[in-house]
Amino acid sequence: MNYRAFQTRLRELGYNEGQNLVVERGVIDDPRGTFAAAAELMRSQPDLIVATGPETSLQSVVGASRAVPIVMMAINYDPIARGYVNSLSRPGGNITGVVYRQLELAEKQVEILHQTFPERKRLAILFDAQSGDQFGAAERSAKALRIETLPVKLETPPYDFAAAFRSASNADMVLVLSTPHFIGQRARIGELGIEYRLPTMFITDAYVQAGGLMSYGVDFSSMYRLVADYVAKILNGQKAADLPIQQPTKFNTSINLKTAKAIGIELPTAILLRADEVIE
Repeated sequence: MNYRAFQTRLRELGYNEGQNLVVERGVIDDPRGTFAAAAELMRSQPDLIVATGPETSLQSVVGASRAVPIVMMAINYDPIARGYVNSLSRPGGNITGVVYRQLELAEKQVEILHQTFPERKRLAILFDAQSGDQFGAAERSAKALRIETLPVKLETPPYDFAAAFRSASNADMVLVLSTPHFIGQRARIGELGIEYRLPTMFITDAYVQAGGLMSYGVDFSSMYRLVADYVAKILNGQKAADLPIQQPTKFNTSINLKTAKAIGIELPTAILLRADEVIE
């Protein structure tokens, strides 16, 4: 769905895959490893690289060439703090793109859970090594709201989510943080949330559509359209160093009322009114 948004925006800007644009794709969970997949892509001598996702996706290509422009969608890391770019307004070098503050989203997700279930005081947080920074932000937010946190760290993919929910069975609600290793198991996570009758919060509506209760996060389709804008500008001759990095301005809240009914809860009207998407 998100890649389709990227393709659609490129077509609107005059670039049609298979006609005047050739796209070669790699994935960060390639069984050969992210760096091996990136090395194979680099052998095709691309004119431009798009690196979306966690820091690994950018790490795997940034050392291959300092000349090839890179459009990033930075998720789960700060490209300024990590030294990839100089600033949002003047990135410098060959990297630009879109970045959003994942830690702030984790804090906001805890706040929304508290507003929705003020009587619930035990929060299980599911995370892994890639989402450790998010866990720290969520834990700080929970502490400020006097919510007890139950950390559930998943260690070795493929993750055992059944065991994770057993560990979280004493919680009143569950926050599932953002990591590439979770999204593919969203249906299973949704099932377990219902089985244990636990309200669940996620980063994207894909989880809610698969049976999760709530999500709050950026509108990924609009972010992919922004990435396409950068691609077109660079292919039209602009330099990555001259293109300021943007942050998203659109955020979505999604709620699954079928799941709410299944776990026997009623959501406050104020929360329902603020939702961008309600699944009935």
